[in-house]
Amino acid sequence: MKLLTKAQHETLLANGQRQEAVRGTDAEIDFPPVVKLFYPAGAATWLLTELDPEDPDIAWGLCDLGMGCAEFGTVRLSELASFRGRFGLGIERDRHWTAHGPISAYIAAADDAGRIVDLPRHAATSQPDFQRACHGRP
Repeated sequence: MKLLTKAQHETLLANGQRQEAVRGTDAEIDFPPVVKLFYPAGAATWLLTELDPEDPDIAWGLCDLGMGCAEFGTVRLSELASFRGRFGLGIERDRHWTAHGPISAYIAAADDAGRIVDLPRHAATSQPDFQRACHGRP
């Protein structure tokens, strides 16, 4: 299975282009995750929000390797695609997952739970401060 559909790739790249203009400022965009990737034989999960427009192999998102400390950062899609773990299993895309809020809400929930968790459907209306959630800024 391909990690990203064509539509997801296009959305992630468009998000990255929009974010590039404001990255590091108070105007950073709090995108909802576009795709959820996971390792079926373990606890690793990735919620991706955008691709780096200069190097579309680099994705931004909430990354959780199953060690109790999810963090917002980057991951190489080629590394995820080439990974083979127990039983020869690779990273998969959750084809039935839909985001229910912005990435900052997932970051806040992961901070509380120690891992990436699903948000209730009403979370889209509750948006924590993106700068604080993603960068630890007050």
